[in-house]
Amino acid sequence: MSTVLSSERRRRLAARLLPLLLIASVAFGAGLLIGARHEPRERVIAERFLAAWGRAEVGSMYELLDAPSREQYSVGGVRSLYRRAAEAATLLSVRTTGRLEQSDNDFSVPMEATTRLFGTVAGELLFSVVTDADDVSGVVFARRLVFPGLRDGEELASEVELPPRADLQARDGQVLAGGDERGSDLAVAPGVVGSIGPIPKEEAKRYAVLGYPEDATVGLTGLEREFEERLAGRLGGTLSAGARVLATTEPEAGEPVRTSIDLDLDAAAVTALAGRLGGIAVTRPRTGEVLAIAGFNCCSPQPPGSTFKIITLSGALEAGTVEPDAEYPIQTEAVLSGVTLENANGEACGGTLEEAFAESCNSVFAPMGAELGAEGLVETAEAFGFNDGEDAPGSIPPASAIGDDLAVGSSAIGQGQVTSLPLGMAEVAGTIANGGERVRPVFARGAQGTVTRAVSEETAAVLTRFMQAVVTEGTGTAAAVEGVKVAGKTGTAELRSTVPDPDDPDAIIESDPANTDAWFVAFAPAKRPKVVVSVLLIGAGAGGATAAPAAKIVLEEALGGRD
Repeated sequence: MSTVLSSERRRRLAARLLPLLLIASVAFGAGLLIGARHEPRERVIAERFLAAWGRAEVGSMYELLDAPSREQYSVGGVRSLYRRAAEAATLLSVRTTGRLEQSDNDFSVPMEATTRLFGTVAGELLFSVVTDADDVSGVVFARRLVFPGLRDGEELASEVELPPRADLQARDGQVLAGGDERGSDLAVAPGVVGSIGPIPKEEAKRYAVLGYPEDATVGLTGLEREFEERLAGRLGGTLSAGARVLATTEPEAGEPVRTSIDLDLDAAAVTALAGRLGGIAVTRPRTGEVLAIAGFNCCSPQPPGSTFKIITLSGALEAGTVEPDAEYPIQTEAVLSGVTLENANGEACGGTLEEAFAESCNSVFAPMGAELGAEGLVETAEAFGFNDGEDAPGSIPPASAIGDDLAVGSSAIGQGQVTSLPLGMAEVAGTIANGGERVRPVFARGAQGTVTRAVSEETAAVLTRFMQAVVTEGTGTAAAVEGVKVAGKTGTAELRSTVPDPDDPDAIIESDPANTDAWFVAFAPAKRPKVVVSVLLIGAGAGGATAAPAAKIVLEEALGGRD
């Protein structure tokens, strides 16, 4: 049966509904008139003001003030008074607990304020509504209206006390940082524990909302920052209205925070880094627990180079623009947008897709990225978490900003404006290790990172097989561990363009190891992954030559058996 009404049926239906609509309109209008007749104007204003108060809509409250109040206070001034009161009380919400009472033009209502630090504070809100000579009604503003229970002349104030900072522990319970001095006898990778200090200016507002006093000491970097609220414990103090005490709470020290950091793996990562500029991240793929991280604040985000081909190939397989059994001609270069893009060191590669991946063949994967397209490439990267907020595993420009096929192809091999850090690429490799499910990193022992599906199990299985070929016969053989099947991917990211200068096409661009970042990501055992390792060495040459051997040191330690 058709759901489309004919013109005649619509006319008849409208004719039947019109009397009903007219009756409803009259009834609604009568209700307004009756309401207006039985609800005094001052009470209507009072109820609207109270509703706006509960919603913290200062602008709406200000519009309901009488003219003298608006002449005396600006909307910004009123908003500032409410903000300061909310910060002092660490206000979370308010609610009325009784009826709005009226005596002439004066109104009162009992309220409860729920606060972060001081629990529930009960008080009465008192205010007046007046009507001027022009027959306009409004609320008379007074400073006591910023918080329930305030009286004329009183200011809301709080004194906050922080308890002793809780200990920060390693995975096995040993103290990484403790006491007021945050001392420890343990040797830990620099930057992992982090530092404490005065509240940074750019975070003053956030900490004020949490109730921290301005002179508080907080975690600034590393694990001290990651677990700030747990380490700080429950703040206590006194909330006062002038000389009157409205509420008090005792500070409570937090429980020691057991982190996911494994001291033996951390030491192995430090050894593997060997004082070089860079970083190493080690994670447990199933939970996302970060087991070790060396060079925590080593550097700004870097181009991930060919490790990004994990994402490119995943996107192409998901989109169906390539099949796992595809084959390619053996060649040294590819041409995109009229520009020649060479393989590393001018090597000839191709063959099966598995062989091309194992040899990290740019002449295959740059055109593959261009065929997938900017939108497909960015969509896949974002499925792996790129661009997902402050803690995203990496960054890639919007599809509209990438450019032509050459730019897309360059992005597909981890160059252009694509960037990441060791922990970010560990998350990417971990996604393949988890059968296509992305798990967000966590730093607490026993915690479970948020899980989202990035790619299908079938795609992850293909990538796992190809990543094993990287270690058994490709560019990552230096990461092979005896008796264990390791899945990995090398990356060698150029830090300056190696495309010839169009004004001097015959100029020879020297190959300089200091001109490239070395990457290697891996997980093992390949079938039932226990650990993910990601290595970045800044200006250290080829990933297979320098980053893969560093990863092997960590893999051997990690596979020695631990909970």
